[in-house]
Amino acid sequence: MNFKNIIKPYPSPIITGHGIDLDFPMLASCLALLGLGLVMITSASSEVAAVQLGNTLYMMIRHLVYLVLGISACIVVMMIPIVTWQRLGWKMLICAFGLLIMVIFPGIGREVHGSMRWISFGAFNVQPSEISKIFMVIYFAGYLVRRQKEVRESWIGFFKPFIVLLPMAGLLLMEPDFGVTVVIIGTAAAMLFLSGVGLLRFTLMLVLAIVAVTVLVQKQPYRIARLITFTDPWSDQFGSGYQLTQALIAFGRGEWLGVGLGNSVQKQFYLPEAHTDFIFSVLAEELGVVGSLCTVALFVFVCVRSMYIGLWAEQAKQYFAAYVAYGLSFLWIGQLLINVSVNVGLLPTKGLTLPFISYGGSSLVMCCACLGLLLRIEWESRTHLSSEYIGFCESDFAK
Repeated sequence: MNFKNIIKPYPSPIITGHGIDLDFPMLASCLALLGLGLVMITSASSEVAAVQLGNTLYMMIRHLVYLVLGISACIVVMMIPIVTWQRLGWKMLICAFGLLIMVIFPGIGREVHGSMRWISFGAFNVQPSEISKIFMVIYFAGYLVRRQKEVRESWIGFFKPFIVLLPMAGLLLMEPDFGVTVVIIGTAAAMLFLSGVGLLRFTLMLVLAIVAVTVLVQKQPYRIARLITFTDPWSDQFGSGYQLTQALIAFGRGEWLGVGLGNSVQKQFYLPEAHTDFIFSVLAEELGVVGSLCTVALFVFVCVRSMYIGLWAEQAKQYFAAYVAYGLSFLWIGQLLINVSVNVGLLPTKGLTLPFISYGGSSLVMCCACLGLLLRIEWESRTHLSSEYIGFCESDFAK
């Protein structure tokens, strides 16, 4: 692979010759979420970090490092033409499978709380599932462009993508990571629907997906326990319902305006994973209903804006870019719905980060990379650059 061709300085939203040309509403909203995430992680992790690590700001400092890496990744991605991602789609898919296979091997994968989801690189851990879901979207978008007629008109074209999706889902379930599996399958289904798949085939796929999820839940006793407990967590509030009851207490204490930033009680060893999976509960306790609704509204704007970026790319006949934008927006929508629903008790407890806000290096860096990709897509569609298999040169951008 010739990396010089990948990162060569093509014109980009930050190298236009006429100043920076970005989708500022999208950028500002995501920066606001990143800033809110930094503040909430500092608050939610302070007590645990002080007792366990001897430094109140330990998690904040690490998150700042991840934030710098994420912003760097965003800038690099904005400089890469969308056509390059289209060309690399199948290589990225192979890379995704390689990472998912590596992580399940003892000695390579790192086990935390009974799950093998991380590969350790010294002071940092990489979560392959966070990388794989982005690579899957890019590959899947390319497939839908190459096989659009076949996907829309034939059963075999419709089922071919599942030859890739089902093995990936199987590897994720071996970690196990049920939450990411649901998000990936849901995103693929949404992308298929937007590609113009017939209603009969789409309905059949939904029925099969529901059956598969039901079977997977019934095969694991701990999943059955979670499913039963979340409907009445107070029946076992010191056992399987502990996390949810503590999260609900946090919501109750927050009331309308919250107890004040930094004044959460639940983060003080009552609520497990307060700075990761359940950070929204701490946010609700400290900022109240008003702060929670404003945060959700900001997420809704980002997700809707992402969908509009896909629509604008489709109107510019840049179909690969459009499918990528749709896929990334559905990834964020899926994670937002699952994380918030788990925190308020609408879904069984499931470990899934809140994009841009939860603590986690892999999640944060990949969210920022997705932001860079969306900003690039918006710029190319607005400036009417083609996303076909062609190369760009300076003369193509001259006014």
